[in-house]
Amino acid sequence: MTEENSFNLIDEPWIPIVDVGNVSLRQLFSHPEYRALGGNPVHKIALTKLLLAVVQSAYTPEDDEDWSNLQPSGLSEKCLEYLDQWHDRFYLYGEKPFLQMPTIKAAAVQNFGAVLAEVSTGNTTVLTQSQVEKSLTDADKALLIVTLMGFGLGGKKTDNSLVLSPGYQGKANDKGKPSTGKPSASIGFLGFLHNFLQGASLLETLWLNLFTRQQIAILGIYPKGKGVAPWEQMPSGECCSIAEELKSTLMGRLVPLSRFCLLSDKGLHYSEGLAHPGYKESVVDPSVSVNFSTQDAKAIWADPGKRPWRILTALLSFLAQGSNKSFDCYQLRLNMYRSRPHVQTLGIWSGGLRVSSNAGEQYVAGADDFVESLIQLDSNMLDAIWFANLQLEMDELDKLSKTVYGASFNYFKSQNMESKGQAALASNLFWQLCERRFQELVNACENAEKVHSLRPVFSRFVNKAYDTYCPKDTARQLDAWAKNQPNLSKYLKNPTEEAV
Repeated sequence: MTEENSFNLIDEPWIPIVDVGNVSLRQLFSHPEYRALGGNPVHKIALTKLLLAVVQSAYTPEDDEDWSNLQPSGLSEKCLEYLDQWHDRFYLYGEKPFLQMPTIKAAAVQNFGAVLAEVSTGNTTVLTQSQVEKSLTDADKALLIVTLMGFGLGGKKTDNSLVLSPGYQGKANDKGKPSTGKPSASIGFLGFLHNFLQGASLLETLWLNLFTRQQIAILGIYPKGKGVAPWEQMPSGECCSIAEELKSTLMGRLVPLSRFCLLSDKGLHYSEGLAHPGYKESVVDPSVSVNFSTQDAKAIWADPGKRPWRILTALLSFLAQGSNKSFDCYQLRLNMYRSRPHVQTLGIWSGGLRVSSNAGEQYVAGADDFVESLIQLDSNMLDAIWFANLQLEMDELDKLSKTVYGASFNYFKSQNMESKGQAALASNLFWQLCERRFQELVNACENAEKVHSLRPVFSRFVNKAYDTYCPKDTARQLDAWAKNQPNLSKYLKNPTEEAV
């Protein structure tokens, strides 16, 4: 690896942008027309958090009025000034490589594929070409470093025999031997689902998600407040004074430094980094949704079997009337209310990566996968009535899903055939069909009559799913099909008819 300062992230293109390709940090903050980040969901989360760390460092508004006066245009100016000021700290290679620890060079070197969740290594079966390890460009390596800070998988790939802070025991097991690496802060045990507001442009998205000093104080989970970006002041070890500061600040959650890395010609020197407190200790990334009202805190995990749009009511439970103790996502709750007067359409982006874990080793296998969804909300309709209608319709869709499952299950059971697998497939198809019209349902929830007019659409999805997996080609099949058809009369009944 070269010791000279080279590949500066401010000047060189490395950030994937939708419809554009890779751009540099300077280009990103100079082009208000850029729509959104590209890459897979984990890339989008890691980059969003990094960019928010840049904008929070460039300018953290005092309060909502200060934030409102800033606007996306003012934010971009502040960020460009900041990047010029700290230009020498954004070199991927050199004496102070970006987010890397030169003192970790004694750690074992891992192939890049070994630390990429989507790449098959060792004896893992390769199913698609995307799982094959490829040579990485400098742009790819920059993205990898940023991603690993919060999304490094737990396991034996980290060389925990190397400890930078004298006396630190966090990398040793009960027997005093090097332990397996803990999951990085932003992924957790099963893979957290992250949520952000999304605007009409990338700059607007960053502006919408920018916290004020007042909000950071209200959060109360970061005792040292905003903090200092790690590229301004990197820690010397796992528990030095700077490391402890990062564990207690918002900046430390945006760029967690959960892995100590150093790029080399052959791969990556790789060890466990800062061990941040988790949601069980009431400390989370602000983009993660957690229910702290129960005895044991519960987080919302990424789930390929349940797309993020299906838990929209859980993410927006703060809109309900009265004190509703449920899941809370600070990124959405604190920033949605103040954004409504300024933005006509608010997007809610949710995404993550589901992972499996066995004996401390995390990996992607079986049904594990990336998930993401984007729901657009009209700012004018975000009130308790709209939320109540949405909650009612989501509950009804859940009942319809169970109706599909039950009808399909009984269809196969009456013919002495395996039923659970087919019933699950029918229910899953129903949800896939619903996803196509969900945005329309969200828009209609401002008016009870409008939303009820959509019910025949979703009832057809029930019949479509049932008919797809429950054929009626033979006399026996026709008899089973007729006896177990879904009964949707209650769902389709007009509320005015019930009143009469």
